Amino acid sequence: MNNSDLIPCFLLAAGRGERMRPLTDSLPKPLLTIQDKSLLAWHLESLANAGINNVVINHAWLGQKIETALGDGHQFGLNIQYSPESTALETAGGICKALPILLPDDYFLVINGDVFSPQLPIKELLEKVSLFRRNPQKPLAHLLMVPNPVQHPEGDFYLNGSQLANKESTGSEKLTFSGIGIYHLDLFKEIKMGEPAKLAPLLRDAMTQNKVSGEKYTGPWHDVGTPQRLQELNMAYE
Repeated sequence: MNNSDLIPCFLLAAGRGERMRPLTDSLPKPLLTIQDKSLLAWHLESLANAGINNVVINHAWLGQKIETALGDGHQFGLNIQYSPESTALETAGGICKALPILLPDDYFLVINGDVFSPQLPIKELLEKVSLFRRNPQKPLAHLLMVPNPVQHPEGDFYLNGSQLANKESTGSEKLTFSGIGIYHLDLFKEIKMGEPAKLAPLLRDAMTQNKVSGEKYTGPWHDVGTPQRLQELNMAYE
């Protein structure tokens, strides 16, 4: 992997975590722990191991607790900066607001702060960046897709080879978006800074232009959505 492939990473940590209440009444959801390590810390260790240097984390609900817990990232060997949100900006709006801090040249990695994927193949993902840059079509996004979990049996998008689409085609498989993806700056060029914006409509529009690629990941991945699921994960990873 070339050093030029070591793109910055944005961790999404601004959600209120309603389904995790009462645990999230006094703690931001991404600071909930599995084996005494916060969900964000699991990600940060994986990013450091992959050679990533610069990380930006957005936050809203009890966000100061995230900054207090993680600081500037030196304990992980990372440079962490923060993008606080006073009002919920949704995923695309949050990404857009953070771009002046993230300062990507073109591509950057985004990971949902509330998913648990302890063997996340970050190095393998980063190795694709040079391929994207050489591609005349310049994909606007590359998404890590996972088999549909029980809580989301209908899935999100159709994967056919390495192409993602919103519509079914011969040989395609409908999978669930993991919340982990590589994005190009241009995907967000129509978003107004500071305004709420959802990510899914941007992805669906880019899919109509065949500018979203993807891959199926069958390693451990969990959407930590309920207190019961958090408890089960803590028991499973003892």
